[in-house]
Amino acid sequence: MGTRPSGHVVLVPGFFGFANLGDFRYFGHVERYLRDALATRGLDVRVVHAPVPPTASLRERAAAVADAIAMGAVEPGGIHLVGHSTGGLDARLLVTPGVTLPTAASVEGIARRVRSVVTVATPHHGTPTASYFNSRMGQKLLQLVSAITIHAIRLGGVPLPAMVALAEALALPRRLTELQGGLIDSVYQGILQDFSADRRAQIVAFLGQVIGDQALMAQLGPEAMDLFDARTSDRRSVRYGCVVTRARPPRLRGMMSTGLSPSGQVGYALYRVLHGIAAAAPAAARATSEQVTTLTRAFGTAPSTTDNDAVVPTLSQVHGEVLAAVWADHLDVIGHFGDTGRDPPHHDWLMTHSAFDRHAFARTWDAVADFIVRHHARSKDAQ
Repeated sequence: MGTRPSGHVVLVPGFFGFANLGDFRYFGHVERYLRDALATRGLDVRVVHAPVPPTASLRERAAAVADAIAMGAVEPGGIHLVGHSTGGLDARLLVTPGVTLPTAASVEGIARRVRSVVTVATPHHGTPTASYFNSRMGQKLLQLVSAITIHAIRLGGVPLPAMVALAEALALPRRLTELQGGLIDSVYQGILQDFSADRRAQIVAFLGQVIGDQALMAQLGPEAMDLFDARTSDRRSVRYGCVVTRARPPRLRGMMSTGLSPSGQVGYALYRVLHGIAAAAPAAARATSEQVTTLTRAFGTAPSTTDNDAVVPTLSQVHGEVLAAVWADHLDVIGHFGDTGRDPPHHDWLMTHSAFDRHAFARTWDAVADFIVRHHARSKDAQ
């Protein structure tokens, strides 16, 4: 008979939001690696996935995390929240003292069991990417980006016409992009045809939520996140750590090293556009001197206010102890980087030449495992 798990790790996805689509799991690579890493360190935990509405408000998403914990974390023991992207904000909000969330779960009872919060590529100070997608046309583009991401990760690539259409739409001024609405719809439908009928229905249902509830986009802009930070305080009994990502800035050298592959060149062009969107509003430099020292040691240079991972500014991701700072794009860090030799294979979604690989993945999540173990058995501080 196996031993009873001594705690829980709750994985909270970002605004792409899909915790599970059939046999595809957002955190599939992380879950396997982190569970083994913790077991190697003598910590047996149950991993709980928190299915959150993809682009609903932070309060709705945090409430969904509370519901998932109430349903899945029934045994006694400490809880560790690991949130990727917006999922890190959900985790912070859930454990904020005195928070009120739309759930029947005991939020305070859950928060008192939380030992640590790890945020991964999280926009603690907002991201211009959210502001860009906060419009009717932005909804269409976000839906297409989500579909392309799922296609790349699930099937190992994206049809070239879809990549071209998305890159062109993102690069055009907004008034011209709106004229391409019909083309974007057509490309979106074409991507869906590559999936089975059952999988297509699952994806359509998920992406319908993206269109149906856009509250999150307005909340992730830098100005709105400034208010979030003012109203969200850390809980004294919780330890906070972060994983910070930074993609190699687009350069002519990067374009040349991509080679003559049309899909590679279009993928790199798409990355240049997304990097430019994320750099549109320089991130507030709120890192402490100790955090800046850690980032500088990891990257070789201190991140500038415009550095980003193609979705979130790098300096926006700093909150608490910097556990790892890695050259990676926004989804590389949770296992969606190119490594087809693995079983199941890792598929990349964006050409950034950031050189994130299985060794960087292991170092990153070993650091997270060490942090969780370090704070699992400690005595709780006063609330």
